[in-house]
Amino acid sequence: MILIIHRFTAPIAILCIALFFSATIFVELYGSAESIATVKSLIVWPGLFILVPAIALTGGSGFALAKSRKGKLVQQKKKRMPFVGANGILVLIPCAILLDLWASAGVFDAYFYVVQAIELLAGAINLILMGMNMIDGFRMNGRFR
Repeated sequence: MILIIHRFTAPIAILCIALFFSATIFVELYGSAESIATVKSLIVWPGLFILVPAIALTGGSGFALAKSRKGKLVQQKKKRMPFVGANGILVLIPCAILLDLWASAGVFDAYFYVVQAIELLAGAINLILMGMNMIDGFRMNGRFR
């Protein structure tokens, strides 16, 4: 059951972050102020209410699965997950909420774009780390060599 939870929630978490990242870039390049505000609002609700449980369930199920396993790949995955969680809790969630508040108020100043850049960088880092964990998981299961 834990493996099923892990295999279900991990792709949801990765897809959420990838969707938030790509939607942000797309709307910043091609959207209006109203569309930017809409995307920022959707990232917070319902986005974070999908992403946060998905990451929590992925991390929890991953640690539960790792208890019975040993090896270099397991250790690498264990080392990455605290960074993913901390990055999400300390950077991504506050940035998303702050950007939503500013965008809904029509405040698109230098602070908005600095926080936006921080959010995009943190999102890219999480995507890379989660992708590395996914690849290592596939290697552990024999899907990749």
